[in-house]
Amino acid sequence: MTIAGKAVIVTGAGRGIGRTIAITYAQQGASVIIADKDPDGLQQTARLIEDAGGSVYSRVLDLSRPEEIERFFGDIQETAEGIGILINNAGLSKWKSPYELTVDEWDTIIDTNLRGTFLCSREAAKIMRKHGGGSIINLASTRALMSEPDSEAYAATKGGILSLTHALAVSLGPDHIRVNAISPGWIETGDYEKLRQEDHLQHPSQRVGKPEDIARACLFLTDPNNDFINGVNLVIDGGMTRKMIYLE
Repeated sequence: MTIAGKAVIVTGAGRGIGRTIAITYAQQGASVIIADKDPDGLQQTARLIEDAGGSVYSRVLDLSRPEEIERFFGDIQETAEGIGILINNAGLSKWKSPYELTVDEWDTIIDTNLRGTFLCSREAAKIMRKHGGGSIINLASTRALMSEPDSEAYAATKGGILSLTHALAVSLGPDHIRVNAISPGWIETGDYEKLRQEDHLQHPSQRVGKPEDIARACLFLTDPNNDFINGVNLVIDGGMTRKMIYLE
């Protein structure tokens, strides 16, 4: 790995997958910049990184507000020596019948998940191209490929993120900026020990996923030695989207 010394931004780092990704990059020697709407969660993540001897800068950030995103990246440009990696992890979900979902609820999810991902990518790319390039990872979801009822807004954002990923990969390629997506399946961010055996066995890999599975994939995709991997969507779901299910 050649991650050490790079500045890495992780959005939605206040808990769950984002927190694990941030800690993992810090353990690899990166200078980590974390952002989240939740100040308490953000503080906890920063403390974990500092306790492990890592370097971290944290910022409360609402991705539904474009002016906050632009200000955030403007401040980073002044304090950090370039940005090598951006992990667009932050996102909201809302499970509500399409008959009842309001326009405001729809707009909040679209603005945060999809528009926020685009704006963060755009602002990071402006900095990356000044320093010879970089790598962007967009966290999508297997819900971009398959759905449960009442997930329309969330599914729309994740499908949009997949299209945004390959569009950005083509547009930013001449500036040596790679853009890839990861679509997690069931990644348990709560008490893993409370999962049932049937939860694990429904996966071809015989277990439910962990945040570390996604963090390791981020390290792989952002490794400069893997610069021929560009515009892809890496599904990490224990094989579930390849499993045919029939009622018996």
